[in-house]
Parts: sequence; C-alpha cells; structure tokens
Amino acid sequence: MLGLLLALLLALAVAGVFQGIKMYRSDAKLPSDLAVALEVGGTRVSAADSAIDRIGMRFAPTVLRLMGPKQVDAKRRKIDMAGNPGGLTIDRYAARRAVYGIFGAVCGLSMFANGVPVFGIIALAFGFFAADALIAQAIRERKEEIERILPDFLDVLAVVVSAGLGFRQALDRVSERYAGPWSDELRITLRQMDMGVSRRQAFEELRKRNASEQVSQFVTALQQGEELGAPIADTLIQIANDMRRTDAQNSRRRAAKTVPKTTMVTLVFMVPATLILIVCGMFLGSETDFGTIFGG
Repeated sequence: MLGLLLALLLALAVAGVFQGIKMYRSDAKLPSDLAVALEVGGTRVSAADSAIDRIGMRFAPTVLRLMGPKQVDAKRRKIDMAGNPGGLTIDRYAARRAVYGIFGAVCGLSMFANGVPVFGIIALAFGFFAADALIAQAIRERKEEIERILPDFLDVLAVVVSAGLGFRQALDRVSERYAGPWSDELRITLRQMDMGVSRRQAFEELRKRNASEQVSQFVTALQQGEELGAPIADTLIQIANDMRRTDAQNSRRRAAKTVPKTTMVTLVFMVPATLILIVCGMFLGSETDFGTIFGG
C-alpha cells in the first residue's frame, strides 16, 4: 500500500513539473512541419497517434536539441527510408519520443516502487526504444515490398522500352500503373529530373533513400549500362533475372536456417511433452496405487 501511494505521489509530481513547463512555454512557436503535421494529422494517422503528437509537440524542440545535429540528420534519413509512414516527420518523431519516454519513465518508476523491477525495466525500455522500433519496422516492411515488386516491374519496363518509348517516358508510364512504395520512389526520382537534377544524381538519391540491396543493384547496373552504351531493355531484363536468382538463393538460405531452429524447438518442447503424456498415460492406465508406493 505504501509503495502504491509513493508511486501515485511520484506521478503527480511529474505531472506538475510538465504542467509548469507547458505554462512556461505556452507562447513557444512550433516548427513549421510539425504545425502542418498537427493540422492534417487527423486525416493521415490514427486518433491515438494524433493525440500523442499533440501532447508531445511542446517538447519536440527540446528533444531535437538534445539529439544534436548529426543524430537528427541520421534520424531524418531513416524516416525517409521508412517512407515517412503516416506523414511522419523528424519533429513528429521527437514529439512521440518525448511522450513515450515520459510514459515509460513514470510506469517504470512506479513498478520499481512496487517491487516489480522486471516490469519496470520493460517499461523503461519501451519509453526509450518504442519510437525507433516503429521506424525500423516500417523500413523492413517497405524494403520487403519493394524487393517483391521490383523484378516484375523491370520486366514490364523492358517491354515498354522495347516498344519504342524513351527510358524517361517509359519509367513515367509504368510507374503510373503501380501503387506502393516503389511507385512513390520513382515519382520522387522523376520529379527531381524534371527540376533539373541529372539522371545519375537522381538515381543516386534513390539508392540513398532505400536500404535494399536490389535497389542498389538496379541503380548500379543502370549506370553501368548507360556508360557502356548497352541496350537499356537488355540491361533491365538481365537485372530482373539476377534479382530473381538472388531472391531464390536468399530463400534457400532462410530455409536452411529454419531447419535447425525447428529441430531445436522439437527437441526442447515437443519431445519432452510427448514423453510426459506417454508416461502419465501408462501410469494412469495401469491403475497403480501411488499411495502404497510412496508409503502414504
């Protein structure tokens, strides 16, 4: 009871501190992209995420200052690699990190005060890593989706190029027929070229925005084909075939790693459980008097 009272008093004290900070910074000007994100956030994210952004918006500038310029630039690049899920910006990331951190700290200290250190550590870890874990998950899902669609996209692009369209026009035409992160990346690349960026630089930016090995392979082969004067259609078909071959090798590698894991699970859990069921069934079926055996 005393531990619960102390936890409640601690939570009230933390809430009072944050309320004082909020009153002190009530006239603070919000960053422009965070203000826009909050205005339209309800249409792009869930109600819970929008509420979290509004709660943490006052602390976003402080979090960014504590992160430092280098870490902010690195985090902005990761958000771009994740495809800005739900309209996520660096300022919205900072707002969510502040809210998750406060929540994790309050819950963690409460758990420690009540003598449950394991859950306290879990709460603190949630507060520190939750925002970054969501970005990492978005990067992984985006990478998998791009790598799944890329070989078929290159086949279609090769057919369109072979039909007589220029590479720039064919890329624009085919990207309109697709939806998803790869189509979005191509539209960004095309807009950069429309604004005067060279094709080589635009595709280098495409490589930097994606952590996919297949995207890097596509850009490298495209640039080498351009330098050597190879037919673009043949280059695209060769890239698609190489990607499918690489994907098949990766699938076999993942399958090979799965077999030892399955064997381990079988030996550790299924075999002992099966033996216990068999032995218990034999004893129960024999109608043995256990009281007599154990001297009861």
